[in-house]
Amino acid sequence: MRTIQRVVPGSGRVALTSRVPELSAGTWEVTATPVVLTGADGSPAQPPPPIPMPQGSSSGATAFLPVVNVRAPGVRIGAWPALVGLGFVAAVILQWVLGVQRDLPVGRILLVSLLAGLVGLVGAKVYYLQTHRAEKKRTLTAGMSVQGFVMAAVSVLVLAGWVAGIAVGAMLDVTAPGLLLGMTIGRLGCFFGGCCVGLPTASRWGIWSSDRGVGVRRVPVQLFESAMAGTVATLTLLAVLLLDPAVDGLLFLAGLSAYTLGRQVLFPLRVVPRKTANGRVITAMVTGLVLVASVVGLLVS
Repeated sequence: MRTIQRVVPGSGRVALTSRVPELSAGTWEVTATPVVLTGADGSPAQPPPPIPMPQGSSSGATAFLPVVNVRAPGVRIGAWPALVGLGFVAAVILQWVLGVQRDLPVGRILLVSLLAGLVGLVGAKVYYLQTHRAEKKRTLTAGMSVQGFVMAAVSVLVLAGWVAGIAVGAMLDVTAPGLLLGMTIGRLGCFFGGCCVGLPTASRWGIWSSDRGVGVRRVPVQLFESAMAGTVATLTLLAVLLLDPAVDGLLFLAGLSAYTLGRQVLFPLRVVPRKTANGRVITAMVTGLVLVASVVGLLVS
């Protein structure tokens, strides 16, 4: 049995998705009936609803569990890997174009970026499992974290770039717009895939979406983050094209810190709370200081 903890008045229609694992393969008849909660003495634990609650029935066939786990009203199967993959391709293409414009060794940069992307996927999975320990039993189907991807990918990018004899600062600067563009596209995959969802809301600017369990009008926090990443990507792209001479490394720091600061501002709009009490505030302060220092460095240079 699934329970919706809180329904926001005026938030419109609600869809509740429940999954039953380990059923015999075949077609099943399913009936949904309202349940009246009772106290220890058998009396109703809450007043009856003002209008009769509907009931219904339907039939459906069993399916492969990893597929069933991502099926829900409002969720598009395959949207997350498709859009995240598209974001990575777009990021590499933009990095290539900017690398040519800056006369960098784009062939070596491409190889380093592909390696960084692969290691970043591992980092995204490890970071997610460390912050969602309850999901360790389903490692392969558990989610991924953009923080883990960025930390792992950037670390490999810097180390492998240095080993390959690439000017690391210049490489990071031409990587920044593409990295942020990839996040812009990838966050759309989160919205259509039903992850990183926002809080339920009755506001008119809320958008009906699902967390793969409860479909309701929500704060479209994934779209907010996508728009924020796109704005920072545009600003860093203009800076790469217009700054002459280039200021190696500062542009990357400014773009990444601005994006990270924006994420901290948006986190309270998400359903899933942060794991630490002061982590968001500390991260916001640190990234804010890095952003100011980077912008001052760019202006002085």
